[in-house]
Amino acid sequence: MIKFHGQFDTRAIKLLIFDLDGTLIDSRLDLIHSVNAMLRHFKRSELPGEVIASYVGDGAPMLVRRALGDPKDEHFLKTALEFFLTYYRAHKLDNTHVYPGIEESLAAIRNSNGIRRQMAVLSNKPVNPSRAIVEALGLAKYFVHVYGGNSFPTKKPDPLGARTLLEQTRTRAEEALMIGDSSIDVITGRNAGVWTCGVTYGFAPHTLCEAPPDVVVDKPQELAKLFA
Repeated sequence: MIKFHGQFDTRAIKLLIFDLDGTLIDSRLDLIHSVNAMLRHFKRSELPGEVIASYVGDGAPMLVRRALGDPKDEHFLKTALEFFLTYYRAHKLDNTHVYPGIEESLAAIRNSNGIRRQMAVLSNKPVNPSRAIVEALGLAKYFVHVYGGNSFPTKKPDPLGARTLLEQTRTRAEEALMIGDSSIDVITGRNAGVWTCGVTYGFAPHTLCEAPPDVVVDKPQELAKLFA
């Protein structure tokens, strides 16, 4: 179901900025396995998958910090992060897949109603695995830019990445829509002055009540319906 909370004309949208994990792709299992591999390596107890999934969204350093219980030893944290990233790079496509309906929606959105729209990815995941996953899963052709959590000096919810995309695509803020599965994405959009769309099929739909988006969709196919 599509639920509007803010009044905006989807026909005016020229740029769509997508989160990656929990929005375009289901990477839950590979992230869970990588975190638990890191915990095993350092003789820590493994965590339930749902707990790890709830830690996703603020980037790899915060994911590792949360999984380790916020350790004070920064050297240990850095070592653990390096192990996690190395393991994840090798296993990032073991189970990760595009949500059913996403590619069809991207194709429909790009040229719906005769309006040519640009699309981009803005993730807090490091940029190299983000781009590798987008490429490997056949989504790269839809996006003019793919940025990650280390593409800029700051991560979401800081608006730098979104504002950079506005500048690069020569799009006004009121002509852009930020799409994601968590309050982080909504707050990013607000901070950048763009419209926001929350998706409830991702990792953190429970956080959307903390920062209600302008529109909410429950299924990937409904993203295309917004612009039909």
